[in-house]
Amino acid sequence: MSNPENNAPGAPDTELTPEAMAMLGKARRSFAISMGILLLGFMAIGFALVYRVMRDSPPPAVAESVSIPAGAEVISALTADGTIQVTFRAGGATMLNVFDAGTGELERSVQISTE
Repeated sequence: MSNPENNAPGAPDTELTPEAMAMLGKARRSFAISMGILLLGFMAIGFALVYRVMRDSPPPAVAESVSIPAGAEVISALTADGTIQVTFRAGGATMLNVFDAGTGELERSVQISTE
């Protein structure tokens, strides 16, 4: 089907003059630039919000103390994967105790022996 407006007698010209085309191009460029600036502004606000949330998050809880046998010699202690791992020597045996980092409770104990 054809557009009835183009076939009507006395219909206005739908062709744009070169000046109108130039003005329309200028308006499109202006709109594209302003939308680009607006999108950059929204992205900057989003990055700032994510940064603030990540920066202000509290550090993970770590137990204040863990218990090892009296008189034991600590060889090493480290934190990894939510645990505190303590290697110590007590009474001639070398032991590895794994504690929960949040509560400080003993999760498992492993005796290390040499062959």
